[in-house]
Amino acid sequence: VQLVESGGGLVQPGGSLRLSCVASGGTFSSYGMGWFRQVPGKEREFVAVIRATKTTHYADSVQGRFAISRDNVKNTVYLQMDALKPEDTATYYCAAGRPILSAIRDRNMYYYWGQGTQVTVSS
Repeated sequence: VQLVESGGGLVQPGGSLRLSCVASGGTFSSYGMGWFRQVPGKEREFVAVIRATKTTHYADSVQGRFAISRDNVKNTVYLQMDALKPEDTATYYCAAGRPILSAIRDRNMYYYWGQGTQVTVSS
């Protein structure tokens, strides 16, 4: 499975961005699709996931501000990010896997990763 992210950029605090991740080479609808983020010197952290059943889970830090969705016809997963904060600045990665519910935030449960897209929140 190949994953390609897009939609990153520079945005002011309080602004919005929508990230997209297009998948190819696998059965997209059968995978849980996650978003993770990483800043230099820190571990990659969980942001959100949408399971094959379309149930969603979010990190506490983004709950209520971010929304994950998927389009199984377009093989695409989205991350709508609103009310962005400077601390949201990171490289955002799309990931695909079949994580069990108890480990859904564990990056080791995801088999495939995109190359990342940079999000910078700054005035």
